Amino acid sequence: MRARPGAIGAAGHNGAVKVALIAESFLPHANGVTHSLLRVIEHLSARGDEALVIAPEAKGSAGPVRYGVAQVKRLPAMGWPGYDDVRVSLSGSARIARILDDYAPDVVHLASPFMLGWSGVRAAEELSIPSVAVYQTEVPSYADRYRVGWGEPILWDRVLNIHRRAGLTLAPSTYAMRQLEGLGVPRLRLWPRGVDTRRFHPAKRTAGLRRSWAPGGEVIVGYAGRLAAEKRVEDLARLSDIGGIRVVIIGDGPARSRLETLLPHATFTGHLGGEDLARAVASLDVFVHCGELETFCQGIQEAHAAGVPVVAPRRGGPIDLVDPDHTGYLYEPGRLDQMVAGVRALVEEPERRERFSVQARASVAGRTWTSVCDALVGHYAEAISAHHRAPERPWDVLDHEAIRP
Repeated sequence: MRARPGAIGAAGHNGAVKVALIAESFLPHANGVTHSLLRVIEHLSARGDEALVIAPEAKGSAGPVRYGVAQVKRLPAMGWPGYDDVRVSLSGSARIARILDDYAPDVVHLASPFMLGWSGVRAAEELSIPSVAVYQTEVPSYADRYRVGWGEPILWDRVLNIHRRAGLTLAPSTYAMRQLEGLGVPRLRLWPRGVDTRRFHPAKRTAGLRRSWAPGGEVIVGYAGRLAAEKRVEDLARLSDIGGIRVVIIGDGPARSRLETLLPHATFTGHLGGEDLARAVASLDVFVHCGELETFCQGIQEAHAAGVPVVAPRRGGPIDLVDPDHTGYLYEPGRLDQMVAGVRALVEEPERRERFSVQARASVAGRTWTSVCDALVGHYAEAISAHHRAPERPWDVLDHEAIRP
């Protein structure tokens, strides 16, 4: 590999850092992984750093060739069965290694690694490049929701193999940290997400939009995000017992047609982005997220920034984000009666809802993407420094499956 002189100092304070970002998805596909990557690239651009994105090709579109300072390198991909908008690249480590060898990065950033990330971590290892793996999606637990529960142990083995090989693993929540510790993942660090508190703001609340959704002045209870099996949006049907509300579903996805049948009286806005999304979220009175597999849940932070109290399961990222009896309510997974009770309390007590709204907004103060990405650059520096300090130890890179009894 063609090494860059002074790479260790570059990730600290003495120069620009050169980052290869290997992502399971990227623009034009919008999801939590893409959103985080865009904020990271913007931060690297502002610092004067260099970046390369390696990602699957987009469906029916070449996708952007650059974003900020980052050139985008696309790899052949296929659609995920039953979810064709999700593109999966099966490119092997040799192909990734050629790209990395030509680019010569200081560090490899593995964004929610699973398929392409598996090839990426092995390529970085082969070329002796420091790597940082960002755990973001609890892919193995999706197996049951997609009726292939038999595959969950195999998928967890893949997660463990990737993160054991990475120089550092960044987990987005304390729940995810404990989960990965239990698996035996070493070298863990907590790295949450930032939120744009200028874009998501109570001032974006729009009277005309609220009238169109609730012409009778009903309390507006809603969800914003992808409409997919793992999000459990169908659980909102249980809210039909609460009088005086309108349910609004913001977003799109493969489950939309089924959800429109299950929730015939709900308003479905379809996909919204930019200011349209900010206005829609701020125009809700209560935000409900029923998904039980969230490692973080950016939608909760955005609702809180917009001054909207949240009801969510007591599992995963929401545990860190929702302060019960202050910014919303947490319910035990599967206990939809508790979910309904939390929503009912906020619907029927406007003063409580207003108090929670103020406290929700205050809870995200200081969670800027600038501070979060500054911490990420610090993690890059740590991974680079540790990589150059540590001697090669063959047992550190053994495939987990190869040493199973």
